[in-house]
Amino acid sequence: MRIGELADRTGASRRLLRYYEEQGLIVAGRSANGYRDYDPAMVDRVLQVRGLLDAGLPTRIIKQILPCLDKPRVIHFADATPEMIATLRREHERLGRRVECLARNRDAIAEYLAEVLRIRDRGE
Repeated sequence: MRIGELADRTGASRRLLRYYEEQGLIVAGRSANGYRDYDPAMVDRVLQVRGLLDAGLPTRIIKQILPCLDKPRVIHFADATPEMIATLRREHERLGRRVECLARNRDAIAEYLAEVLRIRDRGE
């Protein structure tokens, strides 16, 4: 697929997709006319990258852990530096706290919604 279609399917701008490619986060082939040609699997890859960036991981760490997200799993741990391990531990803990907070918020909204619907259905 061309860059415009990948942008449409992922919600990422063309500029951002070119940046991801420069950083080695996604890969594009080239057609005879020089246009980028992306494999359909790049849709999932872009979404993974965006999710990891939203979680606060820097691109240099994302590039190192992307092989762990591939199927079949092809994992290379030899280049796992102490800095990378420390960063991943911090991010894992931070994401855990975020998940707990989101779950509490989800539950509070569900309780509020249930009460609103209960009152509405009773006609109060």
